[in-house]
Amino acid sequence: MGTNPGPAVVCVPARNEAERLPRLLRALAAQEGFSAAAPLKVIVVANNCTDGTADSARALEGSGAIDRLALRLIEATYVGIDAHVGTARRRALDEGAAWLEAAGTPNGALLTTDADAWLDPSWVGANLRALERAEIVGGRLVIDEDETDPALAAFHARVERYWSGVRALEDALDPPPHDPAPRHGDHTGGSLALRASLYRAVGGLPAIPRGEDNALVAAVQRAGGRLRHCPAVSVRVSARTAGRAEGGMATEMLRRARVVRDGEAYRLPEAAHWQRVILRRAALRRAFREGASAASLHALGLDAADLAAIDVPGCPNDIAFVERAHARLEARDGPAAECGLDEAVAGLDNLAASLRPEAAA
Repeated sequence: MGTNPGPAVVCVPARNEAERLPRLLRALAAQEGFSAAAPLKVIVVANNCTDGTADSARALEGSGAIDRLALRLIEATYVGIDAHVGTARRRALDEGAAWLEAAGTPNGALLTTDADAWLDPSWVGANLRALERAEIVGGRLVIDEDETDPALAAFHARVERYWSGVRALEDALDPPPHDPAPRHGDHTGGSLALRASLYRAVGGLPAIPRGEDNALVAAVQRAGGRLRHCPAVSVRVSARTAGRAEGGMATEMLRRARVVRDGEAYRLPEAAHWQRVILRRAALRRAFREGASAASLHALGLDAADLAAIDVPGCPNDIAFVERAHARLEARDGPAAECGLDEAVAGLDNLAASLRPEAAA
């Protein structure tokens, strides 16, 4: 099965996933490079479950079907304001970091995914290879077409075309050297990877009710970490509309289903919004690389309070500066102008065409 990819722990929150968790565990047991003698470490936090999620994992473990895993199963009940996926995912990642530290490998990798994900056998290895050139890696989310009717699948493709257009615009105006095309745009709890030492350094995963995954990515970037949307890393995710996390993937799937079924409006930011954002970020990066003079930063809209909060001398690189500065400026922006999906896609296509060299000739 090849060489063991290296120290890593896969960290999974699972709430009422008795049906789907065994499939994930089998996929993890099939990851390339691991064996019963050198198993893949996995932590599952079964939180607030009422359907026997933990029992389903124990039954699989007892059957010998996952003997290539070193599984730690944690059952937990969170109440009140702590009863959400952010708390459970943080517990899983914290336990994973402690496991690596206890083994004397504090720079080992932490990977997280969701209990209903489908994983290719290459998932762990592809993440670890991507981490050789980045500090955090997001995997592409591929919606399971077996659970999707053709009309909804076509709508998913139109939405993906929009976000591909946004990335193409970035490539034309300010391509990120550490995240070259081809790349996707996903960095969610469905597939994230980073070193345990960095996870500790940025304070861990924010235990918030929604968006905990994006908050962790933002913390890494504010510290100067490179985010890689590696095309070799992907997971297949459920199209279900009844989710386990408030504001999660299922909420978006339900929204899209209403669009297709009921004609609900689906609006997204216009192309001009993304052009302004990309050019502003490019100007911020250029100002930092040219010495970040007070005059140049003031010209970009940063006042004394902004500069104090950003801590320009403390920014280790332009990634950290751009993320910190843009967050300050973005907080003062008004709502982005939006339009319908087809108009938004056409706007991106037209803008991209106008930026091609032949258009300027």
